[in-house]
Amino acid sequence: MKRARGFSLLEVLSALALLSILLVGVLSGIRTATHMVSAGTGSMENLDEVRSVQRFLRNDLLQARAIPWKVDGKGVPIVFEGDEQRIRFVGPLPGYLDHQGPQLQTLALVRDGQRGLRLELSSDGMSPTGASHGIGFAPEPLAEGITRGRFRYYGRQSEQGPGAWSNEWHVAGRLPELVSVELERGADGETWLLVQTPIRQSANAINTRALARLLPNATQY
Repeated sequence: MKRARGFSLLEVLSALALLSILLVGVLSGIRTATHMVSAGTGSMENLDEVRSVQRFLRNDLLQARAIPWKVDGKGVPIVFEGDEQRIRFVGPLPGYLDHQGPQLQTLALVRDGQRGLRLELSSDGMSPTGASHGIGFAPEPLAEGITRGRFRYYGRQSEQGPGAWSNEWHVAGRLPELVSVELERGADGETWLLVQTPIRQSANAINTRALARLLPNATQY
């Protein structure tokens, strides 16, 4: 009876080498697919965050009201204040937060303690006379991990003056026409979020001077 011939050592080693190559290819493919899925998930989460912040800021700034909460040294009512790092205005909060009427809101870019910035929102309640009375909420983060950011304002500094962009808005009795929020993330300085929102209400729509006369003396600064 003729004995069956087995595999030689060289054939076994060749098969093992081929199997190893195939396993390396499979593992590399799995690793690549996992990386692509993770990157895709991260991109979608980032896009969702951008859209959420954009939607919130647009809805919030669109509803800014020409309601004074203080007056300047000449007795002119202040309805909007802003610089590159902070905005203050009165308006109802978006969505489910709008349950106490117009609020004195503060949008601010603050240091997060880790060499970055955080965009946060806080509010103070308004009484029927327009004065804040302490019913609001402490600063809440809207976006974190910001490397650079600023607010900008477009509008006329006077009734007959031309419209122009500015890094601050301290025009008593007037609202800006547009507010721009510019945020960057990452070391490359790439723009992460850009929102340019019109202010819907004109300061002329409300008798701000009449409202200012209702303010208590404590807000006359």
